[in-house]
Amino acid sequence: MRRSKALAKKNLRRLKRKRRIRGRISGTAVQPRVTIYKSNRYIIVQAIDDTVGNTLAYLNTAHLEEKIPSNIEGAKKAAALFAEKLKNANIENVSFDRNGYKYHGVVAAFADTLRENGIKL
Repeated sequence: MRRSKALAKKNLRRLKRKRRIRGRISGTAVQPRVTIYKSNRYIIVQAIDDTVGNTLAYLNTAHLEEKIPSNIEGAKKAAALFAEKLKNANIENVSFDRNGYKYHGVVAAFADTLRENGIKL
């Protein structure tokens, strides 16, 4: 029972951070909001235009032919693929929404690789 209480507290803190971040960040067609979700197996990323509510670009590592793990190396590969999708959609500037996660590890590796591939955060 202790573990479930600790997990609930952790999730509550993440949701508080998520709400605080989303209060400040909003995406447009020119500069969409890039949000990341990470599970133990997959990384899911979207570029969202919040004015209309459309997803402009999307990547789910579960649906790729090549298996990409949900670790730092996998985040780098996923970011390179997502940067290509953004460039194909003529998007060069984005607002990065870390979705309540702390900016380290997988999230930081993803953001840094997006910058290395020419996407301005």
